[in-house]
Amino acid sequence: MACARRLACLLVALIALLPLLPVLPLTARASVARATVAAEASRPAWMTHLDAAIGDRPVSVAIGADGAVWYGHLGWVRRPPASNEKLLLSMALYDRYAPGKTIRTDAAATTRPDGHGVLHGDLWIVGHGDPEIDRPEIGRLAGAIADAGVRVVRGSVLGSTGPFARDWWAKGWKDYFPADYIPLPTALTFRQNTARGVHIRDPERRAAKRLTVALRNRGVRVRGRPGWDRAPRGLVRVASIASEPLRTIVRHMDVRSRNFWAEVLGKRLGFDESGHGTIAAGARAIDAYTDRHGQDFTLYDASGLSYANRVTAKGILELLWAADAAPWGSVLRRSLAEGGQGTLEDRFGSITIRAKTGTLDDVSALSGWVRLESSGRRIEFSILSDGFSEWTAKTIEDTIIRIVANQATDPAP
Repeated sequence: MACARRLACLLVALIALLPLLPVLPLTARASVARATVAAEASRPAWMTHLDAAIGDRPVSVAIGADGAVWYGHLGWVRRPPASNEKLLLSMALYDRYAPGKTIRTDAAATTRPDGHGVLHGDLWIVGHGDPEIDRPEIGRLAGAIADAGVRVVRGSVLGSTGPFARDWWAKGWKDYFPADYIPLPTALTFRQNTARGVHIRDPERRAAKRLTVALRNRGVRVRGRPGWDRAPRGLVRVASIASEPLRTIVRHMDVRSRNFWAEVLGKRLGFDESGHGTIAAGARAIDAYTDRHGQDFTLYDASGLSYANRVTAKGILELLWAADAAPWGSVLRRSLAEGGQGTLEDRFGSITIRAKTGTLDDVSALSGWVRLESSGRRIEFSILSDGFSEWTAKTIEDTIIRIVANQATDPAP
């Protein structure tokens, strides 16, 4: 099959030259034919093997290193990135924040506790986009409040519903995504905003309820019932806790491809970039990052759930090159799954790879770094496909990566 296709390509090239043949001397015509055949013969075998693996399917491939494209196939075609969008989000996050940055969750009130440890009024929990708040974190916050000298809360513990918007939709999402694939992204999260497998709308109230119990267990009296609302302006911080470092949170997001993490972090990025903590603002912030690196992408969310997102394999390859040159490049690589891990659990166990997957109905993507067996060199790649089954797409991706890892050599002279 591959040989037949290559011969067909040669015939097409020769046919294209036919109009010139009458005006060329016989010796020149023979030279053209010999040059065409010689060029084909000198092409590395691994590239021919890639051609055969791709066939005539709608697959875009871009492979290269150090600013040079080694192999390309429809690399300019715009396709949905699926969860490769999280790779772009990771780049934008590391470009904006230090990998060691932490995200605060605050306990705040209108006034500080008095000399007897009495807090007059309500105690607010204010989140800033940590997607990993759970019972242990609430317990730490309760301990920090007690350590700050609070002994009595005369009001209630209330979860703040700001500063992010409560939007739960993006262009290109399917109707069932909020119910099945992405919990409500909020600034104050609690247990991934899910209860008994159901996506909830009141994580702030549940966090307040849990903090009330945790405070009482530490001997802090809370008189009111827990609740949730928009926090008033001018609150004074009483205590706070810090998240894991950003590099850890991003790794948790990328290795398992967690949509909730992505949209919460996207809203945080959008809020810091524009003052708007929305899904659309997060997408615009990612888009602004890719624009600065010369890529004309179309992005509507941070998770990659949108079928309306459009990127190119060559564009992602160039962004990977830019990441390699950035101070956080190695951190980004370590954020991605290795073979046999996370979303690559059943793939590439014997290959040294760091990559981000992407999957939607009839859409698949795989981009990242792979090490060559021939030289030990690490090179970048991006593979995007749409219009056919996930199983077939991933089989092609696996074949491409194995050919590159086991056979590819630097085509540069």
